[in-house]
Amino acid sequence: MTIAVTRKAHFNAAHRLYNPTWDEQKNKEVFGLCSLPNYHGHNYELDVTVIGDINPETGFVIDLKYLKTIIKKNIEDRFDHKNLNQDTVEFKNLNPTAENIAVVIWHLLKPKLNPNHGLSITLYETERNFVTYNGN
Repeated sequence: MTIAVTRKAHFNAAHRLYNPTWDEQKNKEVFGLCSLPNYHGHNYELDVTVIGDINPETGFVIDLKYLKTIIKKNIEDRFDHKNLNQDTVEFKNLNPTAENIAVVIWHLLKPKLNPNHGLSITLYETERNFVTYNGN
């Protein structure tokens, strides 16, 4: 029996959407206010969903205490109250769009899970803007 289990998490971070190969005008045209040189922040909401079979011995797909721990160690501690462009190695050369952040989070968490489990990341940049990545 396959089921999905989700843990919610949260982190605050600043970023700037910017392509260094473009001039300021083109960055402003494409990214608008998100390209301003002094950065801006978001209160990111994160849903981490693990998909798998229920273990008949535990009744779990995954121990939610373990999932909480790996999210805190690998995501919250790494990104919370950081400037993603300046303070993280993941975004030194990668534009920290919501799409790219979700893919990075997926790659940070997937190796920590049972290889038989699926993983889906939903990242809310705002209440109305969110992305989902499941490794495909």
